[in-house]
Amino acid sequence: MILDARNEFCDATSVVGDAGTALLGNVMDLGAVARDLGNGQPMYFNITVDTEIITAGSTGTIQFFLASDAQAAIATDGSATIHATSASIVTDDAAVNGALATAGATILCVALPQGTTYERYLGVLATIGTTSVTAGKINAFLSDIPRGNPAYADGIA
Repeated sequence: MILDARNEFCDATSVVGDAGTALLGNVMDLGAVARDLGNGQPMYFNITVDTEIITAGSTGTIQFFLASDAQAAIATDGSATIHATSASIVTDDAAVNGALATAGATILCVALPQGTTYERYLGVLATIGTTSVTAGKINAFLSDIPRGNPAYADGIA
């Protein structure tokens, strides 16, 4: 997998926050002209958990989105264009968290839609439901290989 800072939205970026939607990490400027993000090759949007995601004393949820918008401060009011969506992850304290909220988990690995017109700026939104998230960090990035994809020497699965 080839990864550089220009393809990375979040690198151990905190998801701590109150209920609502927030823009996380860096935003990618795609330029004024609509373009093919993979130059004809599939590109994958990946989100992994760096540090376990924990909520404040009661069960809550967190969900992530790859979104584009005409402005660098991607809108959190529902007007941004959504291109990929994670499952809604139920979080609580470390003792009862589901597998998707634990360190090392892959929350999302999805091929970017082909033939999609993206708005100028691309970034990651997180929506926290019910309660506050008090701990947790994620990594979010684009790559040319899906995370967790096994490589076979002979090319046969």
